[in-house]
Amino acid sequence: MSTITTHILDTALGKPAVGVAVSLEQNSPEGWLPVCEGTTDSDGRVSELTPEPLAPGHYRLTAEIGDYFAMDGRDALYVSAQIDFVIAEAGSHFHLPFLISPWSWSTYRGS
Repeated sequence: MSTITTHILDTALGKPAVGVAVSLEQNSPEGWLPVCEGTTDSDGRVSELTPEPLAPGHYRLTAEIGDYFAMDGRDALYVSAQIDFVIAEAGSHFHLPFLISPWSWSTYRGS
């Protein structure tokens, strides 16, 4: 089984993004099924995003960044940022952070 962690950094402000809703879904024959959700804390992290390890499969991690920027009255281009990924083998840890600004976002596989 595998685990997922994430954090969100607001690169425009140079600080963690607090209060961002994050959800994880798994693709199945019935479509996308919710796995878990959370909200980033004062360090921009979601504690215990996956309380249970995940089986191999196709997943997507979505951060509602448009709502985050709207909380501060900032205009933004993107409503959400989404990482669509595959866990090929059980037993790995995936740290999938988001780097966001009102006009762009990116990700990478962290450690």
